[in-house]
Amino acid sequence: MYTLNSRIRYSEVDSSKELLLSSLLDYFQDCCTFESEELGIGVDYLAQKQAAWVLSSWQIEILRYPQFNEAIRISTWPYGFKGFYGYRNFAACEENGNVIAKANSVWVFLDTEKMRPQKISEELADAYRDAFREPLTGTWAERKITMPECSEEKETVPVVGYYIDTNRHMNNSKYVQVAMEYLPDGFKVASLRAEYKKAAKLGDVLCPAVSSENGNVTVLLSDRERKPYAVISFSS
Repeated sequence: MYTLNSRIRYSEVDSSKELLLSSLLDYFQDCCTFESEELGIGVDYLAQKQAAWVLSSWQIEILRYPQFNEAIRISTWPYGFKGFYGYRNFAACEENGNVIAKANSVWVFLDTEKMRPQKISEELADAYRDAFREPLTGTWAERKITMPECSEEKETVPVVGYYIDTNRHMNNSKYVQVAMEYLPDGFKVASLRAEYKKAAKLGDVLCPAVSSENGNVTVLLSDRERKPYAVISFSS
């Protein structure tokens, strides 16, 4: 298990001084990235191997949003590898150890030259071996998200420079940040599911379609040919 201790910054909160959901996602991403760097299999290592970990899906359950200046502890650990899939949990805790948010995630190990999944190498698996822990208990949904048939199309959104990460793709949290713009006023996200289907790049255009059903809001972000980049589902 890898742990990152931090304090909620002013730049990470909304108008009510609560941590933004997109900032929570950034904490989770940063935590697993720092773990990889510490293990010697981080960004530069993967670039040399022409490989990358690409997030396929995650589910995040939020019990409470931490406040500005509150101390938090973010933890992450892998719990399984299968073929080209990697499985990882996250937890955000108060100083006393109480869990305030948790997540389950599925990752794909990608050959960035051929742009297709590849089997996780023994070298990589060995590096993570001591970090493995048992998976979090809880009810986790299926990886795939079904988009409701009835949806409302919105204005297109350009993929701009600050959306792009070191993989030259739109970062995972930025899809969620875009999708949150379509939530009704006062909608408090208690659960998030996101499925990533293909990577948007600089200069691409996102075509959003939004559906509200039974207290849930689902946002499809696709290209102009209606091929999906990501599907994000919010529950209050």
